[in-house]
Amino acid sequence: MKRRIIYGVVVGILAVNFIIGARLFVQNARAADKDSAYPSLELFSVVMEKVRNEYVDGKKLTYQDLVYGALKGMINTLDPHSEFMEPVKYDELQKDTEGKFGGLGIMIDLRDSFITVVAPMEDTPGSRAGILAGDRIVKIDGKSAVGMGTSEAVDQLRGVPGTKVKITVMRPSSGETKDYELTREEIKVDMVKDFNNKREFPVGADKIGYVRLVQFGENTGDELERAIRRLKGQGMEAMILDLRNNPGGLLDQAVAVCSKFLKRGSLVVSTEGRNPAQDTRVYNAVGSGDELNGMPMVVLVNFDSASAAEIVAGCLQDRGRALVMGEKTFGKGSVQSIIPLQDGAALRLTTAKYYTPSHKVIHGNGITPDCVVPMSDEDAQALMIRQRRPSLDSLSDNDRRQIKENHDEQLERAIDELKGVLLFSKRSGGVQEVASRNEKPSASKNQ
Repeated sequence: MKRRIIYGVVVGILAVNFIIGARLFVQNARAADKDSAYPSLELFSVVMEKVRNEYVDGKKLTYQDLVYGALKGMINTLDPHSEFMEPVKYDELQKDTEGKFGGLGIMIDLRDSFITVVAPMEDTPGSRAGILAGDRIVKIDGKSAVGMGTSEAVDQLRGVPGTKVKITVMRPSSGETKDYELTREEIKVDMVKDFNNKREFPVGADKIGYVRLVQFGENTGDELERAIRRLKGQGMEAMILDLRNNPGGLLDQAVAVCSKFLKRGSLVVSTEGRNPAQDTRVYNAVGSGDELNGMPMVVLVNFDSASAAEIVAGCLQDRGRALVMGEKTFGKGSVQSIIPLQDGAALRLTTAKYYTPSHKVIHGNGITPDCVVPMSDEDAQALMIRQRRPSLDSLSDNDRRQIKENHDEQLERAIDELKGVLLFSKRSGGVQEVASRNEKPSASKNQ
């Protein structure tokens, strides 16, 4: 009798467990079905056939048209930097990397659903026309650009050198809207300049050198090395590296720039994707080591310092190699991978984010300076006017007056900081390195 009771209890428990397990299995299966590709693909096929058979102009559509359109829409929902590229667009991208394209010389990004100028490149159609950082492009060739993706806008703005494009620009600071008709040019800009927008790199009586990186192009590292060599030949004792209004560029050149100021093998930046254990990549300093031998440095940044400029600022800050001064940077720190597809098309897909040596994420956060020095809108505009000209000799009387009436407080503070460090160094009889006020990251295998 007791055995029967025990067996009954055991069987009952197993039955309950079986029922509970079955229910959980069904629930999990249903949950899996909700995220299964097959029902969604079936829905896609039904909609595509409906469009082909019932849309009023359906006879003009091909299956490829519909699939390409769907893929563009899908990828555009991810982030402003991912894109599905048709074969023609992918071919244009490949030419772009070789420098074979015409454009207006303005770096753009999507902000608050507006195509916004991050920074105009100097001595280009955009900068010569007077377009400024923060301007919003609301029309391109008469077509509204509101809600347009960054990649589509770039496609509309670029073209064969010598061709024209009309854009309508709205300046938020004044609410003014203005039309421009610009002629595309092949964009070739010196990446490293001195204070006078030239390549002479003089050193004054204070022995403080000044170098501005316009952008991170293919030869930025080499141009910087030549500038440093010229400055050291004139007895430079401290240096200002100006990254303000620098929209970024090539990752390898950001690493090359950092390598000029760091010990060989030091971690510069790392990238992490969806699976950090598999997708992490580290980039270390190369070359012969710090070419300034610990010389005091200040790095200037502002809101329009982006991408590769943020990598350099974040690296030198984390390493304690330089004092970062100015305003918080833009916060563009994601990696786009190009994935070719079987029919000549390709995906530009955001696959990773950049991290500074202390593992701070750049994307969406930017780099916060050690010493925050805000700049008024008038002073910032005067700075942009001075920077966007091929040389100060080319400034108009109105631009000269605006520059004279405003001053560059960030640069002045950087000079004062370095003067103080040099004075202390001479009094103490040693070399004093001006560095980030943050603690240096602890040693690791990546350093």
